[in-house]
Amino acid sequence: MLRPQDGPTRERRSLGGLWGFRLDAEGVGRAEGWWRSQLAGAVDIPVPASYNDIFPDATVRDHVGDVWYQTHVWVPARWAGERTVLRFDAATHRGTAWVNDVEVVRHEGGYTPFEADVTAHLRPGAENRVTVVVNNELTWESIPPGRVEERADGRRVQHYFHDFFNYAGLHRPVWLYTTPPVHITDITVTTSLEDTTGLVEYRVDSTAQAEEHEVRVSLRDASGVEVHAATGAVGILRIADVHPWAPGDGYLYELEATLWSNSGELVDSYRQSVGVRTVEVRGKEFLINGTPFYFKGFGKHEDAAVRGRGHDDILMVHDFALLEWTGANSFRTSHYPYAEEVLDYADRQGVVVIDETAAVGLNLNIAGGVFASGRQVSTFSPDTVGESALRTHLQAVRELVARDKNHPSVVLWSIANEPDNVQPEAREYFAPLAAEARRLDPTRPVAYVNALMGKPDQCVVSDLFDVVLLNRYYGWYFGPDDLPAAERELEAELRQWAAHDKPIVITEYGADAYPGLRNVVPSPWTEEYQTELLDVYHRVFDRVDAVVGEQVWNFADFATAPGVFRVDGNKKGVFTRERRPKGAAFSLRARWRKAGQ
Repeated sequence: MLRPQDGPTRERRSLGGLWGFRLDAEGVGRAEGWWRSQLAGAVDIPVPASYNDIFPDATVRDHVGDVWYQTHVWVPARWAGERTVLRFDAATHRGTAWVNDVEVVRHEGGYTPFEADVTAHLRPGAENRVTVVVNNELTWESIPPGRVEERADGRRVQHYFHDFFNYAGLHRPVWLYTTPPVHITDITVTTSLEDTTGLVEYRVDSTAQAEEHEVRVSLRDASGVEVHAATGAVGILRIADVHPWAPGDGYLYELEATLWSNSGELVDSYRQSVGVRTVEVRGKEFLINGTPFYFKGFGKHEDAAVRGRGHDDILMVHDFALLEWTGANSFRTSHYPYAEEVLDYADRQGVVVIDETAAVGLNLNIAGGVFASGRQVSTFSPDTVGESALRTHLQAVRELVARDKNHPSVVLWSIANEPDNVQPEAREYFAPLAAEARRLDPTRPVAYVNALMGKPDQCVVSDLFDVVLLNRYYGWYFGPDDLPAAERELEAELRQWAAHDKPIVITEYGADAYPGLRNVVPSPWTEEYQTELLDVYHRVFDRVDAVVGEQVWNFADFATAPGVFRVDGNKKGVFTRERRPKGAAFSLRARWRKAGQ
């Protein structure tokens, strides 16, 4: 699915701004046909944004079920004769949309785009009504999973198994855009290197008839100079003296694909950025462009005060500036695909990304990702995470790869975070997911993130994957306030994993630190303890050669469901939620910006 863009044959219009908004606590809007007219009783709400924290109202914050959005858009008369598409970059966790009185699209999954050809339902040269109902319920069939409790007092309460707040709404931009009736539908690029020559293998899909149209492609460097051109929907472009995309050097070429009629008229055009680089796992090494790469960075969240998970270019640029300030070179999109604008920016900045699906909470033997429940229960069963969840999960993998396949910053697919990997049923569940990711994209490694309960002698799925990704909390959830024991236990386990002859990236490690809580004798929750714990882990990483990366949990404090284990959210950030540095930020900066590290 190609992103909307302006060009000689295409035009886009953002539908961002204030929309009408209404809760549907009784769940009657669909039956009553709320999309057929002006949304009664609506209040203004910004799009994009999570709706939960906009109003000082617990009813809105904790709402479970449908919410309705509506806007009116004037469609230019010049769009008559063009194909017109309505696109939502995300609706968490599912959405159904109408144009005027007609339902045009339904989608499951809260973090990937969906769209519909609405040409037949729009009135060019007139105002048109766009309505969407967004549902935030998590069930045993959704990714991530959850369950809704129907209480005796009539309240509906959402229970979920992940340790971040269940923000919902239209989190990302909404677009109306045009293409010609005959148009390019997709572009796929893969790259390789032969000494100083870059190879760009491309495929251009379109609705054109091959005997009536010709595909031409032109590849230009960053200054706009054409370096290679070709004809045909499939081919290979060669770049002499290529400038590779590399960590810290986000050099991009631009491929322009054009569709021409037999009479020589331009039918459609689309521009696709291209970063020429290779990714490879060789033994215990993770290689980018044939050079061993060491991940330094964070797990992050799309999270901020008031806007929740709503995308914000201002905050994005600031966060990337803080990544550069610390010396970080990478991050993981924990625990869902991030906005496409984030990956575009990572491409340009030369920041490496581990791209993750929204499959978090597939482990009923931990709560919130960390706390033992006290008894073993079955995660994978017909009554819990079963065939329906697997179908949803497979579709999430397909949509992730389809959306992000052309981003050079994305070097690794993570198909789940902290799932149950010990029960025998886990292998039957994850084998088709790993196989599907490889089928869709054989150029990138595939992994999943392992929780502490799944040690090397217990995990039944690690051989399905290319890289070992570990979340470890020795010295915090396990043995708090005993850092010498944490150092011993961490090193002992990492040496066990090293025997598997695969690269290891520690995708989570850290401790909560309440901002400003200081002590000359480090103790849990102080900034000093957070810093000392990180130092312990770093000493161990430096002694185990299979460790090829460290991503601290977390970049910044973030919102969670309320509870006695959380004081105004998760405080493992090395920055506060407002992006003020804690002491650990300076310690990381000293380590990561040190020469040779």
